[in-house]
Amino acid sequence: MLKEKVEGVLSKVRPLLQRDGGDVELVDVQENGVVKVKLTGACSGCPMSTMTLKNAIEESIKKEVPEVKSVEQV
Repeated sequence: MLKEKVEGVLSKVRPLLQRDGGDVELVDVQENGVVKVKLTGACSGCPMSTMTLKNAIEESIKKEVPEVKSVEQV
């Protein structure tokens, strides 16, 4: 159930990333509240990817899915 909630939030964030040639893939949702994602496309090599991960992706997920403690890039 948690994984579906996270996917739902990612589907809202994804168009913003795709507009700039990037994307995000959900890798894992752990029971301890850690979400693992992979940034792809233009996001994978972007120097701003850490800010995108924390300020856009993690913030959006934690806002809508309070069980999530953090989002990590793999």
